Amino acid sequence: MLDTHCHIDLYKNPKVILDVCENKGITIFSMTNLPSHFEMGFPFFQSKKHVRIALGMHPLYAALHENEFSKFELCLSKTSYIGEIGLDFSKVGIETKEIQLVSFNRILKLVFDKKKILSIHSRKAEKEVLELLIKYKIQNAIFHWYSGGLNLISNISDAGYYFSINPAMVKSISGQKIISKIPKENVLTETDGPFINKGNEPLLPGEVEEVIEYLSKIWDITIYEVQKIINLNFRRLISNLK
Repeated sequence: MLDTHCHIDLYKNPKVILDVCENKGITIFSMTNLPSHFEMGFPFFQSKKHVRIALGMHPLYAALHENEFSKFELCLSKTSYIGEIGLDFSKVGIETKEIQLVSFNRILKLVFDKKKILSIHSRKAEKEVLELLIKYKIQNAIFHWYSGGLNLISNISDAGYYFSINPAMVKSISGQKIISKIPKENVLTETDGPFINKGNEPLLPGEVEEVIEYLSKIWDITIYEVQKIINLNFRRLISNLK
């Protein structure tokens, strides 16, 4: 299983969740929302082989960005994974649009010439995010839980970027339309746990079976073949870190 976007530090028992994921051998990128959160979590991830912690600066935490940015710069060399970062111009984020743009530009200037993988938040700002990624010649980016226009998907794919699909997307009509437009070679999987529920409990990191089963159905291939495609996509992405 592959989970390129979840938030282990936001579960009720993050250390327990982390150990369970590691023991299962699940490949996971665990996001953080601020560099100070990364600093707190980093010691728990250092000995892990399969689970990686990402350095984040979430757009909805924009009011805290200025005070956090020095920590971002200090922590940048500690991980190859950057996220959750990006822009959010929805109703809840639009008031901090200018701060977000300053922060996102600063981050991209810092990482453009480094071997990093970025997990991107782009709600209601998909076009602006894509333009900035291209402007800074970012090579390795994943659009997490993409919810933008269908007409932009080919532009994102042609730029070489990936889309991480979660179980909530396969259950919604809008999500299904988006998934149908994404080329197979640009698909990865995520849970965005703990923000998606499975019954009355948060989805655990790595629980992407619903996504695999759905892709098997719409691609008309076996579950094994779906896993093979996604693993190949992931290996292609990771190879850019070498």
